[in-house]
Amino acid sequence: MLFNSNIFIFAFLPIVFFGFFGIGKLSHKLAALWLAAGSLFFYAWWNSHFVALLLGSIAFNYTASYVIGYLAARGRSTKILLSMAIAANLMLLGFYKYANFFVDNVNHLAGTSLSIAHIVLPLGISFFTFTQIAFLVDTHQGKVTERNFIYYTLFVTYFPHLIAGPILHHKEMMPQFAKRSVSNLNWDNIAVGLTIFVLALAKKVMIADSLSEFSTPLFELVKAGGQPMLLEAWVGVLAYTLQLYFDFSAYSDMAIGLSLMFNVRLPMNFNSPYKATNIIDFWRRWHMTLSHFLRDYLYIPLGGSRNGSTHRYLNLMITMLLGGLWHGAGWTFVIWGGLHGFYLMVNHAWRALKGRMGWRDGGRLAKLGAGALTFLVVVIAWVFFRADSFTSAEMLLRAMVGVNGTMEKWAPVREGLKLILPCLLCVFLLPNLRQVFLRYRPTCEDMKDDGQSTPIVSAPSNAYLFSFLQWQPTKIYAWATGLIFLFSVNQLTRVSEFLYFQF
Repeated sequence: MLFNSNIFIFAFLPIVFFGFFGIGKLSHKLAALWLAAGSLFFYAWWNSHFVALLLGSIAFNYTASYVIGYLAARGRSTKILLSMAIAANLMLLGFYKYANFFVDNVNHLAGTSLSIAHIVLPLGISFFTFTQIAFLVDTHQGKVTERNFIYYTLFVTYFPHLIAGPILHHKEMMPQFAKRSVSNLNWDNIAVGLTIFVLALAKKVMIADSLSEFSTPLFELVKAGGQPMLLEAWVGVLAYTLQLYFDFSAYSDMAIGLSLMFNVRLPMNFNSPYKATNIIDFWRRWHMTLSHFLRDYLYIPLGGSRNGSTHRYLNLMITMLLGGLWHGAGWTFVIWGGLHGFYLMVNHAWRALKGRMGWRDGGRLAKLGAGALTFLVVVIAWVFFRADSFTSAEMLLRAMVGVNGTMEKWAPVREGLKLILPCLLCVFLLPNLRQVFLRYRPTCEDMKDDGQSTPIVSAPSNAYLFSFLQWQPTKIYAWATGLIFLFSVNQLTRVSEFLYFQF
């Protein structure tokens, strides 16, 4: 079931929403159970056969975490049990995600003809596996305080995040699920959450899907052996760069808006990454929860930067290679991860050199140049991320430097630029949805220490020039949101999955 579908918007969401708050008047735990059941139904809509896999994963990891917590509280070592539980999770993920990839590569290298049945990748398996691995590790470290099985099940299956993230952390989510006030209607949260959902829906169906009309034909052309020219190649690659941006940010914002309607705040997962002026900053803005997971549960356990620059660079490269492989079972994803590992190594080396030489950061022009360079190298890496093979990526990169000529037909280039240029202006100049709604604290990061979320007056400093975009609960904004919703629903004429569903 897709967020951008009539069945979700007009059937599933209203039933789950009214059921949750209706049951919440009687029992908070029953309301949480209803939401967990609704989330499982949401998952089963895609393929009911994998519900058993999801429930089995939940039962296994909850039991393992309970035993680990029980032994740790009594001073017993839990490292072996933790390692076994993590290994079981990774084996499950590896089987579904990488078995076909492994067999294909063995056949290619050894000249064999091994074969296995095509394995269907369960939706969201990477997300619910990583979520539970983090829970196991934190249980081992004594950081887990909430162990209610209903809240744990809801934590793993919660439908706004289940299919494409964000990767949730128990300390952010389970205390929220445990609050009695969560199952009470909050009209402010409903208004803000519904508006965020509608605006994000518009980003998906009116912008991201429109950009696909210029990106998909290019990559299909190259896949078939075609030779695009310079401007055609750049239009297609920039269209994909922006399509991925608006598609992923749309899902992330839709998840935040939907969750807020249920009085639950999700972590921010997308923070205007193309505004980054270096790759380190880019990874603090792009898929933020995955970056945090890789940092906390892979990069730091590998040693981080504790053993000198050489080990830091090695750990960065290992982390990014595995991060690339997490995105998909293909060498193009590994190359994409390796490129970003290389970028990060260069970025850290440059910072170290600046520190030793005593160089200061440049002015506005230098910052603009750094942002442009960062965007360029990200675009180059996206070519490998999207291409079906290394050969296709190489052909496209050659086209992007003009090997095949400049341009054959101006009309398709002109039509692409009519959409791409306004999108670039939006990406680099406008505030993101979190900034537009910051007064109402839509994400976990906006919560006060006491967990309250009363509106604040201050707005993000880089959004003052766009004060007219700061959302207000007025009739004008309500009418505007309604019109945007009608336009968006009118576009729901075909199935259009989110790009991160495949990961």
